[in-house]
Order: sequence, then structure tokens, then C-alpha cells
Amino acid sequence: MLTLPHGRVETPVFMPVGTQATVKAVPQHLLEELDAQLILGNTYHLYLRPGHEAIRRMGGLHRFMSWDRAILTDSGGFQVFSLSDLRKVTEEGVAFRSHVDGSSHFFSPEHSMDVQIALGSDIAMAFDECTEYPADYARARASLDRTLSWAKRSRDHFEAHKQERPWGSDQESESSHPKGRLEGQTPSLFGIVQGGMFPELRRESAERLVEMDFPGYAIGGLSVGEPRELTREMIETVLPLLPADKPRYVMGVGYPDEIAEYARMGVDMMDCVLPTRAARHGLLFTSEGRLNIKNRQYAEDENPPDPNCGCLVCRRYSRAYLRHLMTAQEPLSAVLNTLHNLSFYLETMRKVREEIGRAA
Repeated sequence: MLTLPHGRVETPVFMPVGTQATVKAVPQHLLEELDAQLILGNTYHLYLRPGHEAIRRMGGLHRFMSWDRAILTDSGGFQVFSLSDLRKVTEEGVAFRSHVDGSSHFFSPEHSMDVQIALGSDIAMAFDECTEYPADYARARASLDRTLSWAKRSRDHFEAHKQERPWGSDQESESSHPKGRLEGQTPSLFGIVQGGMFPELRRESAERLVEMDFPGYAIGGLSVGEPRELTREMIETVLPLLPADKPRYVMGVGYPDEIAEYARMGVDMMDCVLPTRAARHGLLFTSEGRLNIKNRQYAEDENPPDPNCGCLVCRRYSRAYLRHLMTAQEPLSAVLNTLHNLSFYLETMRKVREEIGRAA
């Protein structure tokens, strides 16, 4: 169980990705119906549009997007480093050009913390360098050293300035969040384990971050193109080195069977764009396997997408109708497909929580 400023979150938990203050195609009231307890927002994208200071003036990200439950923001590091040709990395930080309009910007660990504090998330992430795959040992070593240096700078700046968040202040009205917040809870900053695909670097990263005493830890730099077996090996290497009494978060994974497997291994938190992105391309996750709703065989199929699913989509709509929406390129297609996929992911995690509870 995580106790956060905007509510308690049952773990292990899957976090839908709400990159630009929206989980694509799904309004917030339906996310609540799906019982999404914690969603993820993206620092890089929100910094560019509409801007963190604009969101601060609007009372923070929760109030801006009308979401009363918990929010985690990533540091922007992954997005900045994925720009490749548009950025330059130094020990101080990263200079980059916006993918939106080509304008010049600079992210340092301190600036990433300022942006996340302005957004007012419940959990912020330390600014890190996501090592690409494949990367040789020298590259992974240099990247790890930089990430550890940035982790300390992130922690020091966050601790000094976290009270500047836009919520929980005298200027905020009681009506800002109808469900209220948990008294006495302040936002947390998690450190991120890096080190490429080298177990010794991963171990060093974990041990040195634990020495910095973060309230939670993430394992980053996975699902960047490496084989699934290697992903599992890195998680197995790192997990025992992270305190079991603090949240352990694996970033950017994975398929439903993967998130269930990692949760059983002891991972507390996971996020992935897969359920929403796949939905927009017509790929549905079901108890009977993956289903490509665009296939002609579903043109007159009156069955629900998943006969074993009780989500609001499967209770009401047929495969034939979902295929029609997809082939007709109707916007409702993305909405219904996404609702089903998110429900499947969240239900998968709920069942794992029950399984772990019974075994305890």
C-alpha cells in the first residue's frame, strides 16, 4: 500500500500513462470507473505544452486536469534522450530542441525538479540518463556515473523546494479537490537505477542510490529493445538490492503476462503505453490471447471482445461493431478499444494483488 498526498494506492499497481495530462481517448470519470488509482504524466511534454508555470497558476496538474487521485510524473529524461539528433548532453544537463517548434531548451536535474514541483505530482522522478540498447560497457559506465550525480542533485534540490508545490498552500481553496487530500502527506522523489544491460553496473547503481535514501526506487532503461529474457535478468539482479519496505517501480513494461510476472517477483509499480497505443491500432488484450479487431473474421462476430471480461465494453459491444468502428476510422473506436485494454491490465493487477494476499 502506498500512502500518497492524493490517496492510498493498493500495490502492486499498474499506472495508465497520461502523457499530456490525458490518458489518450479516455476521460477522467471513466478512468475512475475503471478504478485507476495512480496515473503517469510526462514532464517533458507538459513543460512544452501548456507549460509548467501555466499549470502551476491553474493550481497544479490535479486541478488542471480534474483528477483527484494520485499522479506520478517522470523526469523528462527518457523523452529528452530519445530526441537523439536534437540534444546535447553535458555533466550540467541536456540542451535540446523542441520536437514541437524547434525552440531551444535546457534541462538540468534542478530544472526537472522545478517543473515537477510546479506540476504538483504525488511522486516525482529523479533526472536520469536512459542508456540506449545496445550500449557497450564504457558507454553504460559513463551514463551511470552521470545518472548517479544527477540523482544526488535531484534529491538535494527537491528536498529544498518541494514545499513550493501548487497544492496544500494557503492560496488553494477547499473546493479545489472535492475528495480532499490526506493530511500531512508530502510528495516523494524516487531514484532511478540505470547501468545498461550489465549486472555489475546495475548492482552498483542500486547500492549507491539506496545510500542516498530515496523514499522509493525505480528500475529504468528497460524495454528499450532488449530481449525479454534480458529485461527479466536485470530486474532479478536489482530487485533484491532495493529495500522491500519502500516502493519498487519498473518503468515502461510490458505485456499483461509480463506485469503479472514482475508483480509476483516483488515489483510494486509498473507503467506502459502498450494498452493505449495497441488499442488505437486495433489490438485488444483478452483472456484468450491478443485479438486484432481489424481482421475480416470479426465482421459479423456477435461475441464480446473477451467473453470472460466484465468491462463496460465487453458487457455492451460486439466484435463486429468494434471492427466496424475501426475500419470506418470512427473516433469511438479508440475510446472503446482503450477502455477494454486498460480494464484488462487493471484487472490483471487486481487478480495478482488477491493472489499475493492469499499467499501472505
